[in-house]
Amino acid sequence: MIAEPAPDVDHVFSLTQVEQAIRESWGEDTSDPREGERWTRENPSLGQCDVTCLVVNDLLGGELAAADVYLDGERVEGHMWNRLPCGLEVDLTREQFRQGEIVGEPRFRPRPERFDPAHPRYHRYETYLVLARRGRERLGLSA
Repeated sequence: MIAEPAPDVDHVFSLTQVEQAIRESWGEDTSDPREGERWTRENPSLGQCDVTCLVVNDLLGGELAAADVYLDGERVEGHMWNRLPCGLEVDLTREQFRQGEIVGEPRFRPRPERFDPAHPRYHRYETYLVLARRGRERLGLSA
């Protein structure tokens, strides 16, 4: 198990600064493509929700929100975003849904203290590390 970083309390960033740094850090290599869809510059938030919400959590704290996503009444995937300590919900990747998808009711939870390398989606943790490094560099923080 690998310990998670705590929110960066030594620096204060606006939500606008965090959003810009993260959006500029997205790429095909940080996306988790949906079946039949791949990341493009025209839809840069596609497949970025899980890693993005962890980076937002690093920088601003709060809780993670998770919900099922439905298309034509069928569950097609999961989605994640943040609830900041002040209660504001922030979803930097909502615009990835362009085909009439509906995001269901959220479940809020604290960030896990550790990610198990045996977990089947551990590769997304490794991708989060890439996005976190890029975002921190754009904010002028050490990687």
